[in-house]
Amino acid sequence: MTQAYLQGRALERMFGIHVARATASLPATTAHALFTIAGGRVLLVNILGEVTTIIQTQANNTKLTSNPTTGTSVDMCAVLDITADEVGCLYGITGLPSDALVGTNAGFAPVMYRKQVLPIGTIDLDCAATNTGAIKWDLWYIPLDEGASVVAA
Repeated sequence: MTQAYLQGRALERMFGIHVARATASLPATTAHALFTIAGGRVLLVNILGEVTTIIQTQANNTKLTSNPTTGTSVDMCAVLDITADEVGCLYGITGLPSDALVGTNAGFAPVMYRKQVLPIGTIDLDCAATNTGAIKWDLWYIPLDEGASVVAA
């Protein structure tokens, strides 16, 4: 077994199943699905965004939202103004919905210290403005119901 394989297995035991979403432009003054949850509830262990194209210099309050198939959408974090964030800027959440999305210019991102149980539906990126820029996202989860899964939207 290779070192990379062993490291991957160790990370999976710590963080759960990894799902990567390719880089994409920001949604224009709206929410856009990043990931789709199907088959049952999941425990969100961590979510990480990385700016791949600089964010336009213009106010843009941004947050992550759980958008269930049945019921009402709920903010997973409070807003962060992502104006002019540089390539390499990392985004994460603490897991506490009242805490803002954390974005540090190519510095670091937090690992969630509070996990979130999410229902069938989508995890959305919600932007208040129409800014240029692009972000790639990674997510780690543990299925709580048999058949539960997450895929990139």
